Amino acid sequence: MVTDRPEPANASARADLSGPDGDPIERDVPREECGVFGVWAPGEEVAKLSFYGLYALQHRGQEAAGIAVGDGSQVLVYKDTGLVSQVFTEQTLASLRGHVAVGHARYSTTGGGTWENAQPTFRTTVTGSGLALGHNGNLVNTGELLDRINAEGVDTVSANSSSPANACDRATTDSDLVTGLLAARAADLGVEQAAMELFPTLRGAFSMVFCDEETLYAARDPHGVRPLVLGRLERGWVVASETAALDIVGASFVREVEPGEMLAIDGDGLRSQHFANPKPKGCIFEYVYLARPDTTIAGRSVNGARVEIGRRLAKEHPVEADLVIPVPESGTPAAIGYAQASGIPYGQGLVKNSYVGRTFIQPSQTIRQLGIRLKLNPLREVIRGKRLVVVDDSVVRGNTQRALVRMLREAGAIEVHVRIASPPVKWPCFYGIDFASRAELIANGLDMDGVRRSIGADTLGHVSLDSLVSATEQPRTRLCAACFDGEYPIELPDDAKLGKYVLEGQSERGVAGPAEPVLPVGYGAAEALQRP
Repeated sequence: MVTDRPEPANASARADLSGPDGDPIERDVPREECGVFGVWAPGEEVAKLSFYGLYALQHRGQEAAGIAVGDGSQVLVYKDTGLVSQVFTEQTLASLRGHVAVGHARYSTTGGGTWENAQPTFRTTVTGSGLALGHNGNLVNTGELLDRINAEGVDTVSANSSSPANACDRATTDSDLVTGLLAARAADLGVEQAAMELFPTLRGAFSMVFCDEETLYAARDPHGVRPLVLGRLERGWVVASETAALDIVGASFVREVEPGEMLAIDGDGLRSQHFANPKPKGCIFEYVYLARPDTTIAGRSVNGARVEIGRRLAKEHPVEADLVIPVPESGTPAAIGYAQASGIPYGQGLVKNSYVGRTFIQPSQTIRQLGIRLKLNPLREVIRGKRLVVVDDSVVRGNTQRALVRMLREAGAIEVHVRIASPPVKWPCFYGIDFASRAELIANGLDMDGVRRSIGADTLGHVSLDSLVSATEQPRTRLCAACFDGEYPIELPDDAKLGKYVLEGQSERGVAGPAEPVLPVGYGAAEALQRP
């Protein structure tokens, strides 16, 4: 069952912060996808373990959070919009009792950021068994899955809905379609076999954790685009998006869940099956921005990779300057590496307000005009009279860097040299990162000098893709770098059935939205499919 909680009245009031030109600062960064966490541990407080695991994964998604718990006889789900610390209280966690749990921290990639689209998703099979699922990633055959659901007569109303009679209250995510198909097959086949038959038909990126009343399951797509790791507790098992979440709950790292692998954990122990041959293509942007620096991916410390990126950036784009400063926090390791390799002193020139990134309080127009100052404020006594190297993780639309360069000059910097710890982002992501559309990506429309002039920097330099790959210590063949080179490892459909709101554009069998399909927006689907 799912707690019957309507969407908070202020949920629609959450606004992206805008810069002086009116463009939203928040949309000018690559948005995290989601964080998933699962635990099977009889005798432990699995809801609290999930809470702390999600807290460690909060950076991956801040729109909504939820936890599902199974106690052997039923599955309870509690979710809401907001941060993990806003959604859960001691009282709530104490009421979620059981031995198996699934948790999810969401940033929307398919389906809007409404309460109905919060995860874990939940369905009841015809036999009355509950099934809860959390998904990190994004599928590219969502339209095909909807057609399959319609053809098979699977009800599109999930238990996410606070008012099932109202079509506008229904979930519109690829994750919910998967849960519906899985639940429909589980009645005859059981969850494990149903998943083994369904997952080979999914195209795109997915790291999933799901559970019924007894068993914890975890699965990763054949390309392993999104991370998923397995950990061991003294009295159980944990799966999570990042090793940092294992550390937080005191679990020891065992291994990564392999691409194309599904795990099942219950009283009989841990079972592993492969539903597809692995074709590894891990997301290279995890090393640049998405993952926590204290996470390890494929045996490589993310912090170590970012410092090495900075070192290589300094060798590729040297400059005479007085001080290297990061754009906190994601630019900090690369700035340290740049300072180490260049011999230029490292310093803190910007102070970040860590609490402004997500808020339900609508800023006034006066405050909105301050733009980036809501997040960053310069240390004038450090900056004044200096030639600065400013290290950031990426450039999307350029609005943030433009406002930042202007702010640093106003604070007294005599030169501002911008260095970026990733190649130019030229292509949208269809596998779980919500970039701006291709038309909005500044590097897609301007050459390097044009971007430099647009943001107002004295010089601009990006690390090369070869250097970025080398810093990860992974073979190029095992990494997805589609956002940089346009080479998508998972085939995209040729009918433009892509985009964040693809299901909002469908009306069959009660899926919310108008009768006519909505043109995909937010992911740049049309532009990407028309690329040469």
